Amino acid sequence: MGFARACAVALVGVEGVVVEVQADLEPGVAAFTLVGLPDKSLVESRDRVRAAVVNSGGEWPQKKLTVGLSPASVPKGGSGFDLAVAAAVLGAAERIDPRAIADLVLIGELGLDGRVRPVRGVLPAVLAAAEAGYRQVVVPEQTAGEAALVPGVSVLGVRSLRQLIAVLTGEPVPDEPQEPVPGRPDPMLAGLMVPGAGVGTGLSGGAGPRAGHRPDLADVAGQAAARTALEVAAAGGHHLLLHGPPGAGKTMLAERLPGILPPLTRQESLEVTAVHSVAGLLPPGEPLVHAAPYCAPHHSATMQSLVGGGNGLPRPGAVSLAHRGVLFLDEAPEFSGRALDALRQPLESGHVVVARSAGVVRLPARFLMILAANPCPCGRHTLEGAGCECPPSVIRRYQARLSGPLLDRVDLRVGVQPVHRADLLGQSGRGESTAAVAARVLDARQRSAARLDGTPWSVNSEVPGHELRTRWCLAPGALDVAERDLERGLLTARGLDRVLRVAWTVADLAGRDRPGAREVALALELRTGVARGSLAAAGGVS
Repeated sequence: MGFARACAVALVGVEGVVVEVQADLEPGVAAFTLVGLPDKSLVESRDRVRAAVVNSGGEWPQKKLTVGLSPASVPKGGSGFDLAVAAAVLGAAERIDPRAIADLVLIGELGLDGRVRPVRGVLPAVLAAAEAGYRQVVVPEQTAGEAALVPGVSVLGVRSLRQLIAVLTGEPVPDEPQEPVPGRPDPMLAGLMVPGAGVGTGLSGGAGPRAGHRPDLADVAGQAAARTALEVAAAGGHHLLLHGPPGAGKTMLAERLPGILPPLTRQESLEVTAVHSVAGLLPPGEPLVHAAPYCAPHHSATMQSLVGGGNGLPRPGAVSLAHRGVLFLDEAPEFSGRALDALRQPLESGHVVVARSAGVVRLPARFLMILAANPCPCGRHTLEGAGCECPPSVIRRYQARLSGPLLDRVDLRVGVQPVHRADLLGQSGRGESTAAVAARVLDARQRSAARLDGTPWSVNSEVPGHELRTRWCLAPGALDVAERDLERGLLTARGLDRVLRVAWTVADLAGRDRPGAREVALALELRTGVARGSLAAAGGVS
């Protein structure tokens, strides 16, 4: 009778649980039993592991074999347990020393020929192993760079089970060349990218959804008010609504927002990389995401695709794929009302808790949301002489598709008007470049970060209203106009708090120590959409 154990990691959303893989051999009729709440793909590992061991030159034990996955109460799925199961079986059969694998975390799928194939979610799995105190992990060679992002962990990347056996037994490591056919994608990377798993996400340098193209704010003609709102949104992490007729430039502005966001910090990069690794959207050869992601789902997206869901344990939705980046909802009134209202909770908390029969998953969802909406179904309601034929009742119903509670969580609401001919065809309408605006945004972020140092918040949009009213006071008399709007019902209590947040962001962009009446007036105009002359006077934030 032989016994050995190794370790693997079960992912629940983007969080991992270390699983002890135990193999027990005892006399009896040759059989392979796998216990511990495995799913269908994990049950199939019995055949994969048996073939991989035999084809790697090992001898399969002709005894009663029981493999247990502990803790048994945690759901386990996927093919990433194959390598740990094979190591535990070989240890129980004394092909390798059981002590060499007792504290070793192994992650990887086995092919029938013994090659080790990469799997999704390596980064969060290694993070979970490191938090549990494990310091040695074995992963497929293709994902070794991703695993090495976790500090304090020794990573071994292997191409085949033969190489792993050789390393553990001190034998010469065989060479396993992996040269894909020129002109064809590497088949070993097929498991990392899931076709159809994306929800309009793009990670190409944070510059929008078109690979190889970096949109620049200098391409936008006119739209001084919208550009100001975009800069304020990026500097303070404020949600933004752009409303106006088709062709005015709402989508152009939204696609250029990721370019003016500051680069992700190390911790933020790890968070974003973990989500995209689990979702199967991490580009091969790019183990760490450095730029803010951009996610633009189609208006036919379901509530599950937005907030997360699916069969079994929920998978990350668009709000999680946009974590630390931008979620752009074009044609927002065309989205399902249930799907839009489901965004209210993550907008406030920065995470999503999805409960299913298979378990409860907590997914990160701290994103910057941009809504784009036309004024009516035909889009010509606000244009003079454009011939809008939508009845008033239809216009009211169309605009009511964006519920009041959702809009109350949007800090900035700006109208985007058609571009004038002089701005479109002349050079006078060209604004600043992305680089110039991004530099101001970075300075404002650094200023707010210094003020918020030692607090749980990093940007102005996260600071509770109570703290803004008591801890960081405005200039005397700065809130007079806002208080009158609150008394007249033009602002809710939440709306007043958000005006304070925007005012602080405007002050940070202008380099002022605290907001005054001018900053509050601009914040009110950006919040309520009621013209007060502040945007025209600003012409941008300075």
